[in-house]
Amino acid sequence: MNIRPFQVSIPSSEILDLKRRLGQTRWPSQIPRAGWIQGMDGDFLRSLVDYWLNRYDWRQAEAALNAFPQFEAITDTGSIHFAHLKAAHGAALPIVLTHGWPSTFAELLNLGEMLANPATAYGSSAPSFDVVIPSLPGFAFSSAPTTWGTNSRTIADQWAELMTALGYPRFMAHGGDLGAGVSTALGLRHADRLLGIHLNYIPASFQPQIVDPPGLTEEEVASLARRAAWLEDEGGYSHLQATKPDVLGPALNDSPVGLAAWIVDKFRSWSDCAGNVEHRFTKDDLLTAISLYWFTRSMPSAIRIYWEGRQKPLKFSAADRVSVPVAVAHFRREIPIPPRSYVERGYNVVRWTEFDRGGHFAALEEPALLAQDIRSFAQALTCIPAAS
Repeated sequence: MNIRPFQVSIPSSEILDLKRRLGQTRWPSQIPRAGWIQGMDGDFLRSLVDYWLNRYDWRQAEAALNAFPQFEAITDTGSIHFAHLKAAHGAALPIVLTHGWPSTFAELLNLGEMLANPATAYGSSAPSFDVVIPSLPGFAFSSAPTTWGTNSRTIADQWAELMTALGYPRFMAHGGDLGAGVSTALGLRHADRLLGIHLNYIPASFQPQIVDPPGLTEEEVASLARRAAWLEDEGGYSHLQATKPDVLGPALNDSPVGLAAWIVDKFRSWSDCAGNVEHRFTKDDLLTAISLYWFTRSMPSAIRIYWEGRQKPLKFSAADRVSVPVAVAHFRREIPIPPRSYVERGYNVVRWTEFDRGGHFAALEEPALLAQDIRSFAQALTCIPAAS
């Protein structure tokens, strides 16, 4: 594995092409005053696109991204893009942070900075981390897979190889959304390397083997019913991406407005924003995420990971168990996840924290709470390096 420096540098021709497409949008019809009832508020989308076209500054966003040290690891099957934030002082605990969909590595940069350089917020005695934030295969600047078979398990193997190349024989892992699946797979396949796993989501396909005669508890049954109801109301995107991603991919790759609608719906529906997406995210936040997918043409390859996950879901056998210490941070507006008793059937849960605010995009919504929970979990592990 060859590692070399990387900087984000989008050609000016790509920015001009985006503006041309935005200016020539074929707007769909809409029912007046429908708001978000059918999935997207047309007035909000027009406002966002106007901002994207006339006020959003990609070069400013690009400079902000490039303020974080980034690299790409060249492998036999392609490249892995990652940010690498080293602790400024003292001994540091290595940790790999894995994003999900429709997120990108950029969503985790602020969290990574809080973990790598905690002195300002927490004082010089707070433990710090060496933080690695890879882009999932086919997302942003990581190569798109050219063969079938890229799933949470194979990505976990890539992350383990990357951490070895960076000189980290043992490390922690954190993830939400798809990143929770990758972190889980790290615990299943590389337990000897993992010091602990921190999750702010439980993989949607997690299904432990039920071997106890009583079966599921009432609380667990109710939780699974809530999950099923949520999928009925909100899961259309997942079913489509898991069954026919290449039907959807061309549209998202060719229309920036269509891409924006597909992404913004999730940021609004899954966050703790009380129905107003701008209560949690600025237009710049949203458009940086959208622009990363647009400029890298990565949405078609990104959504295929749902198809791959459907082929090999995380259904644990009776012998499967994440044996390394696991901490779960549950934010109140997270997509429905099972209760602790159900999660403990497959994970060695040693810490479970309930937060009264925040949602699915915790690293953007409540980065300080998330960073502190990771730090508290790490401090409870006997392997934590002493702060200098």
